[in-house]
Amino acid sequence: MGALLVCPECGHEWEPAVEGEDPGERLIKDAVGNVLTDGDTVTIIKDLKVKGSSAPIKVGTKVRNIRLVDGFGDHDIDCKVDGFGPMQLKSSVVKKA
Repeated sequence: MGALLVCPECGHEWEPAVEGEDPGERLIKDAVGNVLTDGDTVTIIKDLKVKGSSAPIKVGTKVRNIRLVDGFGDHDIDCKVDGFGPMQLKSSVVKKA
């Protein structure tokens, strides 16, 4: 299927590894397509409800010094949000600042 490889059993699609690229390293992008790296500062792009808290994380909240991880589900950013503490975020709800 063009530039993608497709699993015939489940239909999962992925890009083949590029020569010289570490196969274990994955590329994590923010909501607008910018590549994220450890230590970046990101901005929340939509209000996020927080379990156990009555107040949501508001749009425009800056999160400094992120860490990219293989988290639970789609959560691939480990960070500390001011006023809320440590948590994991999805890269689809942030943009690079």
